[in-house]
Formats: sequence, C-alpha cells, structure tokens
Amino acid sequence: MSQTESPLHNSTSVSGRRIPHQDDAALGPADVVDAIRQRRGGQLLNLDRMLLNSPAYATGWNHFLGAVRNRLSLNAEWRELAICAVAILTNAPYEYSQHAPEYLSAGGTQAKLDALHRWAHVEPQLKSENGALEFTEAEASVIALAREMTLQVQVSDASFRRLQAVLPDPTQQVELVGVIAAYNMVARFLEALQVAPE
Repeated sequence: MSQTESPLHNSTSVSGRRIPHQDDAALGPADVVDAIRQRRGGQLLNLDRMLLNSPAYATGWNHFLGAVRNRLSLNAEWRELAICAVAILTNAPYEYSQHAPEYLSAGGTQAKLDALHRWAHVEPQLKSENGALEFTEAEASVIALAREMTLQVQVSDASFRRLQAVLPDPTQQVELVGVIAAYNMVARFLEALQVAPE
C-alpha cells in the first residue's frame, strides 16, 4: 500500500460535505486568508476553505496548529507517527492523506506506516511474526499513548511511565500529548463536517 492509499473508510456522504466550504470568490477577510496561505506555502486546503466559514475560528486554528506543526521541540517523525495513529484510530482519511507523506518526509518508512494500520488498535509489537523489527520501543510507546488518549481519553500510569522512559524531557512529553489532543480535534472537525481530501 502506498502512502497515498489508505484502508480508512471515507465517510464523506454521496451528497458531499455537510456545509459548503468557501470558494475563492467568498473566502473572507484578506488578512485571514493571507495568513493561512502563508503557513500553507501559498495554497489553501479543503480544510481551510471549511474553516473560513468562520474567520475567527480559522484565525485561531491557523495560529494554534501552526505552532503545533512548526514550533515544537518534539521529534518530527514521532509527531507525524502520532498524528497518523490518531487518523487511523478515528477513521479520518483526510488527516491520514495529509500526514502520511509528512511522516515519510520526517524519516518514517512505508513499512512502518503499513505496520501502524495493523497495530494502531492493539498493543504494537516491536517485531513481526517473521522477526523483522516493526517499531522501536519509543515508537511503540508513542502509538500506545495515541491509542489510549484517542479511544479511552485517560492514560494509564504504565503507559505514561513507558513513554517517560524513552522521552524523559517533560517539555516533549507535554508536546506529544498536545499533538495527540490537537489532531483528535482536527479529525473530529474533518469527520463531523465531512471534509473530503483534495
């Protein structure tokens, strides 16, 4: 399975999104649109066009997610692994389609993305049945944290101690928890409003 393919079910209804996203003729305040375009390298995503139904919300989202994506000290590969795990766990194909390539660009592998689809809902194994390494202990702890936060909300002491053993810096612990929480918000926004991938 390639990075652009996902076994995630696309829940977008046959009739399309629930609320129309803003087209170019009605994008909203130029300063808001320009700030989003700047963060996105000049483009707008379907997500941005949906957010622009509320310029105030779009502004807050852009600032917050811009910091989450670009200003944290957390390892980018772990950040994107956590986001991909959230996308799989919440069945959010848009989120997955945006972040699987980011994970690969940050140093992740297609083999690990494929393994993530197998292990996101259960305790990830470090090795496959044939003995090949699936995940490092650090990666498995990131996936376990994403799973507990996404499906249970509460995180067990054992899972958090496991994370602390591989990620001892409290700043990065807070950042990882924040990334997982933020992209649960993103997935829920995308899926509730049935925002389709580009």
